Amino acid sequence: MSMRRRTFLGVTAGLTLAGCGYRSVDAIYSQPAGSVPKQYANRTRVVFWSPYGGANGKAVDTLVAKFNDSQDDVYVETQFQGSYDDVAQKVAAALVAKQAPDLAVLSDVTWERFFLNDALEPLNKYFNDGFGPGVFQEKLFGEYVVKGQSWAVPFARSTPILYYNRDAFEKAGLPDRAPRTWSELRSWVPSLAKVQSGGRSLRTIAFAKIDGDWQFQGNVWQFGGAYSRGLDVTIDEAGAVAAGEWQRSMAHDLGAAYMASSPSTDFANGLVAVIQESTGGMKTISSKAKFKVGAGFIPSEVAAGLATGGGGIGMLRNISDERKQAAAAFLQFLAHPDNSAWWTTQTGYLPVVNKAREDAELKKLIAEQPNYGVAIAQLENARQQDAIRLYGRNANVQIYTGLQQIYADNAKPKQVFGSVARRLEAIGEEVKRLYEEKVL
Repeated sequence: MSMRRRTFLGVTAGLTLAGCGYRSVDAIYSQPAGSVPKQYANRTRVVFWSPYGGANGKAVDTLVAKFNDSQDDVYVETQFQGSYDDVAQKVAAALVAKQAPDLAVLSDVTWERFFLNDALEPLNKYFNDGFGPGVFQEKLFGEYVVKGQSWAVPFARSTPILYYNRDAFEKAGLPDRAPRTWSELRSWVPSLAKVQSGGRSLRTIAFAKIDGDWQFQGNVWQFGGAYSRGLDVTIDEAGAVAAGEWQRSMAHDLGAAYMASSPSTDFANGLVAVIQESTGGMKTISSKAKFKVGAGFIPSEVAAGLATGGGGIGMLRNISDERKQAAAAFLQFLAHPDNSAWWTTQTGYLPVVNKAREDAELKKLIAEQPNYGVAIAQLENARQQDAIRLYGRNANVQIYTGLQQIYADNAKPKQVFGSVARRLEAIGEEVKRLYEEKVL
């Protein structure tokens, strides 16, 4: 996830999404520019805005082509828009300009803004036996449900997972498994430090410079705390402070941790023994590493719990009924178990459709590469993120900026989180009325 993904909500969304509130929710907007190819003539065109490039983008294109060739009524046109932030920013700008894609991939911390501003189409009316609550993994589906109505469906969903260097663990004389608690990982620091990497002692763990607040959400739960209860901010209370102190001590008291621009790159290059990184990076991390990669549950401490992330697909409200029906047909196609399973095998994202786990190719992949099965099993510990991070504009940036002070400056978590809490409280006040009206 890039810096652009996170800064959008703090820099742009407050202006553009606020503008959405002044539009008519029943207005029909035009589509972004494009056309239906001759071989698909006379079909209803659906514009799908995607943040996926590289291998994941090719997988999206394959699914879309399969859909377009599977029926004669709808043509889906994928338009790559950049990062998650880029998609959200461009959707917001398009709505202000009275234009709308039909479908858009929205991240775990962007779809809520469009929901609060009445920009998303409620999806319940489009559900059928093959597309609806009973089809999707319950926790992932439930995150998009507010007051019994679904506002998006899961697609490229992930959780953090603990990746570890199996070769380094073997050299250190450690068991071939992830640590069960953060205290246990701390106890392994001396053993890992005896392993040499690049002419120096191997560091134990790298913390993300940007987006570290996503992983830290789970860490706070694991130490018994929370970012907030509802919009009531609690990041400056005992559990969150304990999680921050653990990380501060690892970096500055033991010299076993550091802040990295790309923990996954450092891990793949053998500079650090473990990272907590997205399950969606499974295929990339495993292919780039020159050593055996292990995967395990994120450690607990006094409790288990981890945040989900990634992207779901929302339908825009300001499109015609014909476009809505056509867009729903594509969502129904993506909910087929074989399509969901194939997406997982190509990317490493979680299988969001329950029956996808019965797919023969996915079962084969898990049998050959058990790390993929760990990611699925770990969902038992998943929770919906605390409301201040989901609904508070720029809240995530405030949190990871505070973490940067701990990692870089050896700042005391109690003081850092006290300052962060005051900023989060102001952010919560901005959204309180809409949150109470639409969510509670």
